[in-house]
Amino acid sequence: MKYRQTDRKKDLLKGGVISIILISTPFLFYIYKYAPADQTSWDTLIGTFESGAFSNVQTYMHALFTKITFVILTGLWFLTSSKWWRYAILVPFTMFLFQLSGVISYKVKYMDEYDFWDALPFILPILFFIAYLSHRLSVRKSTNILDKEANEEIKKMFSDEI
Repeated sequence: MKYRQTDRKKDLLKGGVISIILISTPFLFYIYKYAPADQTSWDTLIGTFESGAFSNVQTYMHALFTKITFVILTGLWFLTSSKWWRYAILVPFTMFLFQLSGVISYKVKYMDEYDFWDALPFILPILFFIAYLSHRLSVRKSTNILDKEANEEIKKMFSDEI
């Protein structure tokens, strides 16, 4: 019985974390509204944000958190999806990562101009890591399912004998 309670707690915790991330994305998306619209530099508790090539800090924060939000959502979608087409999610995920790197470096004039071949050398290691992580999670999930089925079968066998 404790085995099932532990799995339920783990599933509940994982679902809770995913829910909190999903619920926080609209707030993350609109965090730019707190940045000053008339300054090129903004001192915060976590550091100083410079507008760089952007006209002001608010524009920079809007571009930054828009890309971060989409990276989080597509990454979470890829990691939690169990369908065969989930690897197609890596295409927009790659695009958003490349755009995010353009915003962070902010020396790029056209950050939303997406060139897949330019992004590929930077994104491939990340994609391989995510694919590996996804594979490990799916193996663990299938192992847990088999383990549950085996335990249920053993309990059934022992309950039939008594």
